[in-house]
Amino acid sequence: MSVRRLAVVLALPLALVAARPFTPIAPVPHVVDKAHSQINFIADSRLISARGHFGAWDATIALDPANMAASSVSISIDASSIDTRVERRDTHLKSADFFDVEKHPTITFKSTAVRTKAEGMLDIEGDLTIRGTTKRVVVPATMVFYEEGMGRFRGEFVLKRTEYGVSYDSRVNPIKDDVTVQWDIAVQNPGAQK
Repeated sequence: MSVRRLAVVLALPLALVAARPFTPIAPVPHVVDKAHSQINFIADSRLISARGHFGAWDATIALDPANMAASSVSISIDASSIDTRVERRDTHLKSADFFDVEKHPTITFKSTAVRTKAEGMLDIEGDLTIRGTTKRVVVPATMVFYEEGMGRFRGEFVLKRTEYGVSYDSRVNPIKDDVTVQWDIAVQNPGAQK
């Protein structure tokens, strides 16, 4: 066999592979490890920096660690699960003065874009709905780790409660408009080997 013929024979498989259309890998659904996840908040007033969390929430997460821009997240929070460790305050927060949980039982966030800022640093842009009002927000996120189908993401951002219709204030104990939201979510690909 001539050298030219041999080169053609060897090049043919490479040409066939190159001609095949590239099919990107779709993001993989991940489940939340609730034992290692939390959604917290801090609301400042004259008398106290009230710290609380939401005890009942769920998330739908599709993740592609190799292409984070293809990933997405959707979170649904039961507003009535708010817990600041003071029953009287929690009852007030559930009332029409604040979250009005009877009319607006759910707080939601649905991502519209995920952008990588630097290694392990993301901006998750999406629609946040509180008390029936939806605003576009950017949620900074840190990828603490991701390996063997398991990962941890966390971050915090500040929102203005009055922009969502949560405008109650107290003359005795004025409440600041800014509320800090802190989140820490562990995820796992259920199809990954353990």
